[in-house]
Amino acid sequence: MKYIKCLILAVVLFGAVSCSVDRVPETQLSDATFWLSENDLNSAANYLYTFLPSIPLYEDNMSIDGFAVEPNSISNGTRTVPNWDDYYTNSYKLIRAACNIIAKAPKAVSAGIDPGIVNKYVAEAKFFRAWAYYNLVKRYGDVILVTTPLASDAKELTAARTNREIVYDTIYADLDFAATNLQLPTVMGAANYGRISRTAVWAVESRAALFAGTWNKFHNMGEWRKHLERSKNAAEKIMQSGEHSLYTGGYFNLYQYQAEGMNNKENVMVRRYGSNDADIISYHNVPMAMVSGGVINPTKYLVDAYLMKDGLPIDKSPLYKTPDSIIQVFDNRDKRLSETVMKRGDNFSLTAKFVVSTHSTGYTYRKFVIQEDMGKSRSYIDYTIIRYAEVLLNYAEAKYELDGGISDADLNRTINLLRDRGEVAHLTNAFATANALNLREEIRRERRVELSMEGFRYWDLLRWKTAEVELPRPVLGAYFFKEEYLALGYAWNPNVNAGNFIMPESGDMRTFIPQRDYLWPLPLTELSMNPNLVQNPNWN
Repeated sequence: MKYIKCLILAVVLFGAVSCSVDRVPETQLSDATFWLSENDLNSAANYLYTFLPSIPLYEDNMSIDGFAVEPNSISNGTRTVPNWDDYYTNSYKLIRAACNIIAKAPKAVSAGIDPGIVNKYVAEAKFFRAWAYYNLVKRYGDVILVTTPLASDAKELTAARTNREIVYDTIYADLDFAATNLQLPTVMGAANYGRISRTAVWAVESRAALFAGTWNKFHNMGEWRKHLERSKNAAEKIMQSGEHSLYTGGYFNLYQYQAEGMNNKENVMVRRYGSNDADIISYHNVPMAMVSGGVINPTKYLVDAYLMKDGLPIDKSPLYKTPDSIIQVFDNRDKRLSETVMKRGDNFSLTAKFVVSTHSTGYTYRKFVIQEDMGKSRSYIDYTIIRYAEVLLNYAEAKYELDGGISDADLNRTINLLRDRGEVAHLTNAFATANALNLREEIRRERRVELSMEGFRYWDLLRWKTAEVELPRPVLGAYFFKEEYLALGYAWNPNVNAGNFIMPESGDMRTFIPQRDYLWPLPLTELSMNPNLVQNPNWN
């Protein structure tokens, strides 16, 4: 019976598969016996959680803050129009499943299920539909908008793209419903940790609205203030809720098992992986991939962005001394640098200490490197999709962009809380003026270092319209102390530039076309199936 139930669920949720904007047939033999209990609704909603993103191991390689062992075609501008795009397809699979729940879950009321319980599962479905549409718009701009299960002859199967502002209206409406009908984390309790809470809804609203508002502002695309007001207000609700706070167990430990669970109030939205081999939800291999595989390595640009302890950049601070060894890069710096990038003597396995990096940039990431998981093919460390730190950063940026400035009081409850755990001097308006610092750039710097290697930088460059300046530069790594490498027993001979900095990719191999590369190309298979679907500009 359990097997039959799972098979029925798959048919109910997946429907027919013929194109990304797909239909779920209006008549299913299973519908008459399915949407009748809370267990049915819970099972249907659980499927949506399988679409939560995994640890963004590669996304910072799309910016210039990370580099793998070979060039990234998105970062260096060499990608072409794909035949298919799994992200596009999977996003519409999620939308299709969410629409199916939204349309059919109310049947459970007639079966005696409390309407409040039904609304909870509809709210989860609307949250996931909003999540999918936000991520589609972020990549492709205008997209096809579908809000109901589609019949086999539905006109939406060959619809044109909907203006992104209308899509955002749908996103906000879905999130408003979700926030009204879902509970706060403390009310949900530990048994429901990992399910979408009211604060997670507000956090996604803050993220999505910040993207929309800054995109419109810097790309001169029209109304932007309403989006930034939404972003600020959503972040403010979380800040005033008392549900969340920054983790006090150390920045490095945020990415270790000890920071898992709802006792860590910094966790807002989480993809859970389980606990061990006996308690598996799913698993990944991020620790080994980073250290042994070198799938992402920090660049000089990211390392240089970390402030000195006095709150000044390296080109302004009297504390900065040109390093004469690899480890001196970390001297007098924001503590988060040494908790993000490996240095000699750091533990990286149960039996070994880190010595030096011979990966592409000469730097190695520390985040998500877990001693007990090194040397194994699997890790169960959860991925915190949204941390409270991001909420604070969203508030500070939205506030600054709306008002053209930010008060010291708002800096103290956002940016300076993050600087405290990096043991960095506070940012104030007077400090910025005295040291010729640009407050916007300092807020953006804080976002860059706090959220490094968590999949934000590339998208931030797009929404700020600075990718055309940042991405075409040569990829640079650490200064190459050749004699130090030899003394440690490493005869590494990487490519270096005239300044003796490791250069895994030169600038003449990189390009960014502003008229094309701020939006992603639609896959050819989708264009071939829908004559009304128009490709994004200049993608031939």
